Amino acid sequence: MFDLVNLINEPPYALPQKLKEQLYIRALSDITKHHYLKCAQYKKIIDMLGCHTEFNILAEVPFIPVRLFKEYELLSVEKSEVVKTMMSSGTSGQSVSKIFLDKVTAANQTKVLTKIVSSFIGVKRLPMLVIDTHLIVKDRNLFSARGAGVLGFSMLGYDVTYALNEKMELDLDRVEQFLKKHKDENILIFGFTFIIWQHFYKTLEKLNIKLSLGNGILIHGGGWKKLLGEAVDNSVFKARLNSATGLSKIYNYYGMVEQTGSIFMECEMGYLHSSIFSDILIRDFKDFSVLPPGQQGLIQLLSLLPVSYPGHSIITEDIGEIIGADDCRCGRKGRYFMIHGRIKKSEIRGCSDTYESIE
Repeated sequence: MFDLVNLINEPPYALPQKLKEQLYIRALSDITKHHYLKCAQYKKIIDMLGCHTEFNILAEVPFIPVRLFKEYELLSVEKSEVVKTMMSSGTSGQSVSKIFLDKVTAANQTKVLTKIVSSFIGVKRLPMLVIDTHLIVKDRNLFSARGAGVLGFSMLGYDVTYALNEKMELDLDRVEQFLKKHKDENILIFGFTFIIWQHFYKTLEKLNIKLSLGNGILIHGGGWKKLLGEAVDNSVFKARLNSATGLSKIYNYYGMVEQTGSIFMECEMGYLHSSIFSDILIRDFKDFSVLPPGQQGLIQLLSLLPVSYPGHSIITEDIGEIIGADDCRCGRKGRYFMIHGRIKKSEIRGCSDTYESIE
């Protein structure tokens, strides 16, 4: 069985794509066999599709729809071994994914997230400002995607301070006290994109207040569908935040609760990068064949982390395009890509598309 321990000390973006694929073919064969033997529902799917558990190329790795985690409780361990259940966000009436984590998977998620983000912000823990309410992490046994994201990133910070109160209103006094306390330090700022825009930036704009966050590093993700509805794309988001706060280091990330930990960070050139812990394929909308760089299709995500549930290879409802591999001007190896939205009729499911789920 593949063991992530062999990779955890490697630099997250140093492995060329060709060598990475050789590693992934072996690793994903092991992981697929594990889930095939341990998860009865997954075995049925693989058998029905006539797929194998040994691969010669990445394109042969079978995938399951991400939506399946909303309809079934998929586990590859005994339920008694589950230490944490994570759920995707959803409004009333929407179904949510349930992801069951054992100790190994939960620990690996934390280690990998730390490894990836540290390569952007440094290994030293930083004072941290969370653009959200503390209520989002009130139940530590049953995490929403937002709560899991906040707690996961909080491992990288100290003096964690929440910028919003229980009513999702900006607590300006608390934020200013935090900034005064850490005025000579670099600061990690984390939040979900739509919440940052709606509850942080818009309040600053309305009150015509400028904050001094020039020493901050902002990491954010999720909720782009609502922002695009307001004609706010990534460049507009960055420009407005910079104007209101002086923030210049702003990194978007792509990830989902079904593969927590192995997130895809945006580089300085504006592209999302796969690390050594994950990879991406683009599949044709009609026949699911793998598409070459430059063509848009459905995103298949591969992750080496899931042990307790069969989430190592999922087909998402997001549309993406691989730009290239190993040759991004930022210097990082591996595939890099862009997101082009979501297929029609899919449920709105971004982490910050909704925030009713904290109740």
